[in-house]
Amino acid sequence: MRQSGDRPQQFLSFLLNIIGILLDGTIIAVKQLSSKSKQGNREFVNEIGMISGLQHPNLVRLYGCCIEANELLLVYEYMENNSLAGALFGPEESPLKLDWPTRQKIFLGIAKGLAFLHEESALKVVHRDIKTTNVLLDKDLNAKISDFGLAKLDEEENTHISTRVAGTIGYMAPEYALWGYLTFKADVFSFGVVALEIVAGKNNMKFRPNEDFVGLVDWALVLQQKESLVELVDPK
Repeated sequence: MRQSGDRPQQFLSFLLNIIGILLDGTIIAVKQLSSKSKQGNREFVNEIGMISGLQHPNLVRLYGCCIEANELLLVYEYMENNSLAGALFGPEESPLKLDWPTRQKIFLGIAKGLAFLHEESALKVVHRDIKTTNVLLDKDLNAKISDFGLAKLDEEENTHISTRVAGTIGYMAPEYALWGYLTFKADVFSFGVVALEIVAGKNNMKFRPNEDFVGLVDWALVLQQKESLVELVDPK
């Protein structure tokens, strides 16, 4: 694993990732995938192919990759404030507090990243797994989209992509989850779920105000029909 001729000097274990420090002092994050898993191999190749050709302030930067024994390693820029999920759904005593201007900045950052993937990049890409754990925050709380292991290139001559369904329950668009009908709109639907979570400060799949609701999106729809959407807003 090298960047500008340097190599990682120090590593600390951190969940499924590793934090590394290059000789020039640059802090990096290393994602580990197992080569024994077919899914791991696919995601490794897909991630390199996709993100290596994409550069944007709201996409996590890939520095390089390495294959070591049975481990596949992807080297990224280090994101000091980890994931949006941790910031929104972490413990109450967490030092990271998201005020409304910051939430708006995060919301716009994700939107700009998706606009680049869908419209502005030479490669038109459907991410397929937009969710709060795949949005990372840097030291200034700028949002960057990560994890392109499931991403698909858009084929402009076709109206949609028919593909094996992959993603995260609770964030997948209905037409994609049910029939594998994939367009950019699938990412837009996922972005809408993330937007609701940013406003509400609640996890779509874990929030159930009572047994009549199956998640945050379900609850938001009922509140809209009752013209009571203000109840959705995070009191924090």
